[in-house]
Amino acid sequence: MSIIIRRVLKEDCPRLLELIQELADYEKAPDEVTVTLKHFEESGFGLSPVWWAFVAEEQGIVCGFALYYIRYSTWKGQRMYLEDILVTEKSRGKGLGKLLMDRLIEEAKEKKLNAIVWQVLEWNEPAINFYKKYNAGFDAEWINCSFPLSKNT
Repeated sequence: MSIIIRRVLKEDCPRLLELIQELADYEKAPDEVTVTLKHFEESGFGLSPVWWAFVAEEQGIVCGFALYYIRYSTWKGQRMYLEDILVTEKSRGKGLGKLLMDRLIEEAKEKKLNAIVWQVLEWNEPAINFYKKYNAGFDAEWINCSFPLSKNT
């Protein structure tokens, strides 16, 4: 089995969007993915990229990814924010998630970031158990907030 962890290429974006939809389906939010391929590509490969990613490739097929961006904490400074990590159901149990997470850790250290932060759904036991292997801390105190921006906002 040949597994390669590499930086994402622009040509991978259509496949990443397929995997993002797979994640949305798993997270019971199948209609929430509204980003277009054009916007996704421009956001990652345009003049001012706002996200970066690594992919897991098995036998030439992208079967997993980890996408991150840099966020700023006024208390802690620059931190890596792991937006999404996914390994397709068919490829789970082969260590691809660990390889992706280990590559993220390496990247964060290279960039001299002081932490990796992310969110996980409280019911996603497989993900929670995966993160526990990294001695991740879980914080139930904070409540997620957001509101969509419209012309009237």
